[in-house]
Parts: sequence; C-alpha cells; structure tokens
Amino acid sequence: MASVRYREALNQALREEMHRDEAVMLMGEDIGVFNGAFKVTQGLLEEFGERRVRDTPISENTIVGMGVGAAMTGLRPVVELMTVNFSLLALDQIVNHAAHIRYMFGGQVKVPLVVRMPQGAGHQLGPTHSHCFEAIYLHVPGLLVAAPSTAADAKGLLKAAIRDDNPVIFIEHEYLYGRRGEVPEDDDHVQRFGEAAIRREGSDVTIVGVSRMALTAEQAAETLADEHDLAAEVLDPRTLRPLDLDTILQSVHKTNRCVIVEEGWPHGGVGANLAALVQEQAFDYLDAPVARVTGADVPMPYSKPLEEIAYPHAPQIVQAALATLRDV
Repeated sequence: MASVRYREALNQALREEMHRDEAVMLMGEDIGVFNGAFKVTQGLLEEFGERRVRDTPISENTIVGMGVGAAMTGLRPVVELMTVNFSLLALDQIVNHAAHIRYMFGGQVKVPLVVRMPQGAGHQLGPTHSHCFEAIYLHVPGLLVAAPSTAADAKGLLKAAIRDDNPVIFIEHEYLYGRRGEVPEDDDHVQRFGEAAIRREGSDVTIVGVSRMALTAEQAAETLADEHDLAAEVLDPRTLRPLDLDTILQSVHKTNRCVIVEEGWPHGGVGANLAALVQEQAFDYLDAPVARVTGADVPMPYSKPLEEIAYPHAPQIVQAALATLRDV
C-alpha cells in the first residue's frame, strides 16, 4: 500500500487504463497543457500526446456530445467537466443521449463514456461551483453513478468506470482532492460498482454518509463513542447506481436505527430516496424514524461563515443520531 492523495489516485487510474487500452482517451477544458483545474490529469498530455489528451473549447454540451459520439464508434472517452454545476449545460447530451442510446438502439450500440466532475462546498466558490447534484443523475435510468470518498475507491472505481460499457457519472468532491489515503499498488486494483463499504462497525445506530459525508460521519461516530458510549456503524455507499441496498438493510436490521447524511439539498435528494427505501424494506426493524442530515435548502453562500453552516458537520450528525436513540 502507498499513501497518495485523492487526485493522485485518480491520475494513476487514468494513466494505467490508458496504457492498458488504446481506446481510452481524455477530453476536457484545460486538461492538457494546464494539467486540469484540479491537476488530476497532470503529465498525461506529455506521456500520451494530443491525440489522446484533448483540450476542448469551453462548451460542456459540445464536450459531452463529442464524448457520446466517440464512445458509440468504439473509443472509451473520459470527459472532465470543471464542476458538476456546469454539467447542467450538457443535460441533453447526458440524459437524452448517453443514458438512452443503447436502449433506443436495442443494444446494438454501446456508450462506454465516463463523465468526471467535481462538486461540493468548502472553497468559497459560490452557488455556481459548489453544489452537490448526485440526485439529478441518480434519477436517470441508463446511467451509473459513483461518488468515492477515499483515494483507494477513487482509483478503483474510476478504473471500473472506464472498463464498463455503460455511461458513468463519476462525481469527485473538491474537498477530497488533497486528502491522502492508502491505495493498493497493484495496477489492477478495480473496485466493483454496487458494493458499499462498512467504514466503522457498530450496533447502536447506522449512519450512511454520501461522498465526503462518509468521512464526516466517521468523525461523528468517534464523538458518539467517546462522549456518549454509543457504537455507530458507518456505511459508505460508494456508488449510488447501482446501490448496495442489501448492506444498508443488513446494518439497519442490526442497529434498528438509521441516519442518512448528504451535502446536497433536502428535497428530492439522495437521502430522501434512501430513507424511502429503508422505510419500505426495513420498517419492522426500525425503532425510530429514519433521520436525515442535509445541506441547507439555499443556494451555496460565498461568505465563509455562511458557507460553513450551509453544509453538514459532525455535531449535526451526532445530534440526529442521539435523537433516534432518545428513548434508550
């Protein structure tokens, strides 16, 4: 195992898959000469050349549209958008084309496209750069959706995404790019989609954290253990389509309580979907209503103090967990 930053793990995945398969190519704004806005593609232009690492115009619908066409003709493009907010400009290409072409063509054409995009608050980038839109893409049949929270999962899931014959929305949290983690040095480290990770075992309450919130949930679990003598089980879904619901339900069967944490907005969010699934399929095991901790229902503020209170922190998760246990 080697300790590498999240962005370096993504870079390793891209480099290894480009060596493995000549059909893999990269497209995006400033990914070549500038090495990417978050330096994920550093050094790849020099190594693989302009034919496989292509700087594009500032036009998200064009970038993704070219990616869809390239994927249909046999390539495996990895498209980088500078932020998930900008992906809204490419919704037609992602939803109406990438997600549905294989279905409309009766399986005769595949779209092995990966769309990478960062998201999330914490860098004072305001409302057009800081939101979390997993729920938008979770809603669309035909797409796979990954949201890794660790360097190891970033590498393993990206390699799996590139090898998959379906279009993948690959969501990276901006806060995590500089975070270090242990990553297997095996060039074939691939993490299968649809396998949740149990980050911490416990028996009193299940906490499900999405993307960066998986790490925040671990912090909350430490507080619950140290200050309240409670053992929280922390789950990281890792992928939202497909979702490893079985692991979540098994945990709820054990703890009888569930808290779901996401950075996105509360209405129609990932947490709302998970809460409905848990309530439907584990109702007889629940000793308290499913609790949800979300971002504030507002555009992301630019002001640092306001931004800080617009997305969840460990104390909010602790409070939500304690509320499910108030009758114990």
